[in-house]
Amino acid sequence: MPFYHTLGNIPPKRHTVFKNGKDRHYYEQLFGTVGFDGMSSLMYHVHRPTQVKEMKPPRDVSPKIALEKNLRALRLKGFDVAPEADHLEARKTILVNSDVAVILAAPTAKKVDYFYKNADCDEMLFIHKGSGRLRSTFGTLDFKYGDYLLIPRGIIYTLDFDTEDNRLLIVESHQPMYTPKRYRNWFGQMLESAPFCERDIRRPHSLETHDELGDFRVLIKKQNAMHEFVYATHPFDLVGWDGYNYPYAFSIHDFEPLTGRIHQPPPVHQTFETTAMVVCSFVPRLYDYHPLAIPAPYNHSNIDSDEMLYYVDGDFMSRNDVAAGHISLHPAGVTHGPHPGAMERSIGKTETNELAVMVDTFKPLMVTEEALKIDDGIYWKSWLE
Repeated sequence: MPFYHTLGNIPPKRHTVFKNGKDRHYYEQLFGTVGFDGMSSLMYHVHRPTQVKEMKPPRDVSPKIALEKNLRALRLKGFDVAPEADHLEARKTILVNSDVAVILAAPTAKKVDYFYKNADCDEMLFIHKGSGRLRSTFGTLDFKYGDYLLIPRGIIYTLDFDTEDNRLLIVESHQPMYTPKRYRNWFGQMLESAPFCERDIRRPHSLETHDELGDFRVLIKKQNAMHEFVYATHPFDLVGWDGYNYPYAFSIHDFEPLTGRIHQPPPVHQTFETTAMVVCSFVPRLYDYHPLAIPAPYNHSNIDSDEMLYYVDGDFMSRNDVAAGHISLHPAGVTHGPHPGAMERSIGKTETNELAVMVDTFKPLMVTEEALKIDDGIYWKSWLE
């Protein structure tokens, strides 16, 4: 979905000589996706971006699977994940398949002394608590409560937090993560019927240009291993860039809900998609306005996807006893629906203030040992009257 953007200085023609005005060349880098067929950006470095001084032995970071084949509905208490200082060490993978990993993190350190790159996956960081800045080769993105940060694979970045109280929901995707195709016309412009538009997308600003030599640690995640490279030059040394492939921010508070006379199915809440999953945003909205409408969702069977719902804020009308940071998992193949009394309570209500993020995956999600540490163990019985 990202549209054309540029920061800093770039030459008038790509792949041509570009100097600093004297005798020093800048070094062009194509940062592309899907071979040479996907979105890309052209970056212009002060130094060659290839100067590796040291490569340290990789460290295995594979999640430990506890339930490979799961049909049990789960309620995970996300805020029970213990805080850790380092924003990478704080990441705890709770649900995973070959396409997607769902991660919780509660980092407390305001800064770290390294940079990070995910070489395998696009990342979506949802900011539940905290504020700060995502600093990358492409510039700075400010973030706060309710923001989605979309970081395409291969981008070198770091996170600076304002306080020690931070909570993140992170989704890693092996497929590129885009805005839904049905929201865009054939030129890529957002349609009038879409629940958000280009004005809502925040792009990088304040390009950092470091002309520094030294020992710069970059941790690179590849095939569930963490590799540490030491580069001879600062990774944030761009004098300019342009293109379509860069990190961006979108606030869940800028999602404009689509409503109707009767209950609308989850696709109206869709925010991002890949070929293997969808992400939906449930936001405050008016309820259905047919005189006999039942605002609560109907029972449904999830035949083709596992449904994970992350509760952010407000009173989620279809559930009993859920709180901020709770996560429900409803596996494919098992019917689920409103909790006892929820349907009846919803009749006649005119609005909801719920805020939640849903991730539906088309392959089953495996449950990790980290997830079972925060599982209440009884959620699957909660539909008994």
